[in-house]
Amino acid sequence: MTERRPQKVTFGEMRSAGVRHVLIYCADFRCGRCVKVDDCADRWPDDLRLSDVEDRFVCNACGYRGADIRPDWATATRAAIEREQ
Repeated sequence: MTERRPQKVTFGEMRSAGVRHVLIYCADFRCGRCVKVDDCADRWPDDLRLSDVEDRFVCNACGYRGADIRPDWATATRAAIEREQ
């Protein structure tokens, strides 16, 4: 039986919120490697969910297949502040 992950936001929803960067965490709890990828959201179609691509990633530290991908909301906050000024 395959593990079902919760559905996450789409890349289009991320972009509309001003987020272009993602944080990718290794799905192996023993590894826990985290990588920030700048402008990653621009590479994917609007209707694709973050959870749809998590199984495609392979950790370059431990070789485990699977990731936890999260929007880097801190960058959206900075972008929103810059837009207001």
